[in-house]
Amino acid sequence: MALKVLIVEDEANIAELLQLYLEKEGFETSIAPDGGKAIELFHSFAPDLIMLDIMLPVMDGWAVCRKIRETSQVPIIMLTAKGETSDKVNGLENGADDYITKPFEMKEVLARIHAVLRRYGTVEQKEKKLTFDKLVINMDSYELLVDGKRVDTPPKEMELLYHLASTPNRVFTRNQLLDEVWGFDYFGDSRTVDVHVKRLREKLEGVSDKWSLKTVWGVGYKFELLEG
Repeated sequence: MALKVLIVEDEANIAELLQLYLEKEGFETSIAPDGGKAIELFHSFAPDLIMLDIMLPVMDGWAVCRKIRETSQVPIIMLTAKGETSDKVNGLENGADDYITKPFEMKEVLARIHAVLRRYGTVEQKEKKLTFDKLVINMDSYELLVDGKRVDTPPKEMELLYHLASTPNRVFTRNQLLDEVWGFDYFGDSRTVDVHVKRLREKLEGVSDKWSLKTVWGVGYKFELLEG
């Protein structure tokens, strides 16, 4: 059964070009020319991935992304003419999985789509759950349990924590985390990682003396397992 991609793009020539190449690759597609239609099609078409332009009529791409993230972890790739760092950070913080700046090459778009789908494990499914003292990170249900209580946590914070905790005591640089958790291969936006770690710390600080979300000054972060 073909994977479904929702193309949210108000420029008809770009939308049709994406549709042509994606269908040639074996995807089923649907096009939404504005943010309102995007939300409608998200529910009726049930896509496996969304290509989402930022500058849209009715509702902009960031608002669409936030709305979808209220109920779904479907992969979202932002598509925009804007290349500023602040826009990339904004896309990340609103829950986007990747970011492509126009003009783009279709070869790059297809490579990014396949990379995001691989990260989401559309091919093989295995249980993704980590358990520590007073902490359960369940990526199957995107649930974080802290001292037995469910704590509302945005998808990217969950993914960052899971990534760090999957290999305890390993230090990750900010650029490694951007690349491995967000899939972005640009550099210089480490503020996004810092913001997400700060929010995680607010949820986890002082919960257990057996583990810690630690800053390694001048390098990055690690999920440290402590003795005792």
